[in-house]
Amino acid sequence: MMHEVRGVVALEKGAPVSVETVLVPDPGPGEALVAVQACGVCHTDLHFREGAITDEFPFLLGHEAAGIVEAVGDGVTEVEPGDYVILNWRAVCGTCRACRRGRPWYCFATFNAQQKMTLEDGTPLVPACGIGAFIDKTLVAAGQCTKVDPSVPPEVAGLLGCGVMAGLGAAINTGEVTRGDSVAVIGCGGVGDAAIAGAALAGATTIIAVDIDDAKLAWAKDFGATHTVNSRQSDPVEAIRAFTGGNGADVVIDAVGRPETYKQAFYARDLAGTVVLVGVPDPTMTIELPLLDIFGRGGRLKSSWYGDCLPSRDFPMLIELHRQGRLPLERFVTETIGLNDVEAAFEKLHHGGVLRSVVLL
Repeated sequence: MMHEVRGVVALEKGAPVSVETVLVPDPGPGEALVAVQACGVCHTDLHFREGAITDEFPFLLGHEAAGIVEAVGDGVTEVEPGDYVILNWRAVCGTCRACRRGRPWYCFATFNAQQKMTLEDGTPLVPACGIGAFIDKTLVAAGQCTKVDPSVPPEVAGLLGCGVMAGLGAAINTGEVTRGDSVAVIGCGGVGDAAIAGAALAGATTIIAVDIDDAKLAWAKDFGATHTVNSRQSDPVEAIRAFTGGNGADVVIDAVGRPETYKQAFYARDLAGTVVLVGVPDPTMTIELPLLDIFGRGGRLKSSWYGDCLPSRDFPMLIELHRQGRLPLERFVTETIGLNDVEAAFEKLHHGGVLRSVVLL
């Protein structure tokens, strides 16, 4: 059986998105059909629309979502109809070399649904991040569904599906921030503010927010920043050192992903400190650093893939911290919108006017 639903589609590179009729099949073996309740508008979706990730148009956009499992295919044991779930784009395989070594958050063979969702004329759609959640119902691999407490509203819970998890995980999982650490975060959009929230949750005592926008720096304080730096007005490296006794921060997180911000992060950390890159660079970007500086400063240069999260471990734990009032996920939601408003939300995202617009279905 095919389900005829509405979905937001990017038909060609750089063109405005449109709401199209999408045909979604019943789940096959290992798959789940999910009625989407809410989906955040993420920079990654904008990158898909602009052809910055792949040129395999058309794309079914949306991936930062929560909803209700409507049906499952043969062999599915992880979830069942009626479960309230957050969707993830790293359904671990359990058998690749990373999984066998006990590092499933690095899984090199993650699952997606095998069947295709299509336009009415049969044109197959490429779902963003293997999900495609700007839609009434989507088809995913069952492992992409993580069951969580249904008391948390979907517009809040779904944020853990991508950007907020990426930032929190960059601090807690990748950066291994711990009590008493000093942390600097460069770029205070949704991912950067989530990294600030993660650093605060982990017990960091000095948390420095860096951005070129005073409004974003004000948001950063709401998530736990103890100091702010407008890098249009001050040298961020010197400012971070000044706030850390002249030494630099223990962990510096680049949530922008540009050569200039990465260099700032590299030189703003303490000796033997850690740099975490969580902002996604453009494929054309390159960087040059003196090899002697890399050797002489020691420490670690790390990239954070999806916050190095394990959804089955991290999503329920973070939802519970939110329920306890210790993780203010609701502060990331700037506005709620409809499917027809996604293009306008991309424009706001591009200009930095929101932390998250969230589509309600």
